[in-house]
Amino acid sequence: MPRYHKPIFATLCIAALLLFVADIFFGSIAIPVSEVWAALIGKSSDATLRSIVLDIRLIKAIVAIIAGVSLSVSGLQMQTMFRNPLAGPYVLGVSAGASFGVALFTLGVPLLGISLSPWMASLGSAGAAWAGAACVMMIIVILARRMRDVMVILILGMMLSSALSAVVEILQYLSNEAALKTYVVWTMGSLGDVTLGQLAMIIPIFAVGVLLSIVSIKGLNAILLGETSAMTVGINVARLRRRLYMSTTLLAGTVTAFCGPIGFVGLAAPHIARMVFRSADHRILLPASALVGCIMLLAADLITTTVHLPVNTITALMGIPVVAYIVIHRPNQMQ
Repeated sequence: MPRYHKPIFATLCIAALLLFVADIFFGSIAIPVSEVWAALIGKSSDATLRSIVLDIRLIKAIVAIIAGVSLSVSGLQMQTMFRNPLAGPYVLGVSAGASFGVALFTLGVPLLGISLSPWMASLGSAGAAWAGAACVMMIIVILARRMRDVMVILILGMMLSSALSAVVEILQYLSNEAALKTYVVWTMGSLGDVTLGQLAMIIPIFAVGVLLSIVSIKGLNAILLGETSAMTVGINVARLRRRLYMSTTLLAGTVTAFCGPIGFVGLAAPHIARMVFRSADHRILLPASALVGCIMLLAADLITTTVHLPVNTITALMGIPVVAYIVIHRPNQMQ
């Protein structure tokens, strides 16, 4: 690692740590710093404050880190594999598949006259979203075995997304007001709806997805020069693709399932990392993108607690200027 990269990494780590602490200590309800600290070390005598700090703020901050890392790493993988600067973690239809799953559960179940308890509705929505994302990715993996052209796979993923979105619109048109409101709220994204039990489910899936990304670093560096060059140095491109598809499903699909579709983080974070570190080496870009994504989500969560807006609107406002800059000033960055 070049020497000038070390202070940049240190700065990003400090920024992420400060935002994580701030996300725990500050919220919509003003709690003295001493009370927050007491709750964190298990010495708070106020059960309500302890619950706010440990069951809401701490979990929300951890979810922000997981979501930021997951989306940014997925985005980096997709941009490298497709050699397209505008590819993101949802480019293969992961988001559309998750939205389709949630729409079937949230909008379709009421049409059948079935009523669910709030607990079952929350868990069912997350499960339906993950199942939808996984099904779409399985279709892409099957197609990838028969087609070697990544651009054809990209186009098929976009067409599949459009088809699923059309079905979702039909369900929205037929659904009642209450079910439609529930679905629309889910599409806005939220980091605060994850429970401790759900977090225990997310962490192992997240760990496997990140591990698949780490073992793919050599292949990602090789594929920058093209698939033919990658094969000449011993990279099994088909296996690499399947590994990256699986990693994207586990990372982006799980985040979408439990937090809703959070846009622009996976698209913008890798570009910010490239601009800051001026490197194409994924040994640098992978942790750098993860840190940038983590910072973006923690900052967005802090802002949402202040202005009371959906997290999706904040990440869009953060990511759109970066995307606009890439389109205008660096159209050939990934070529």
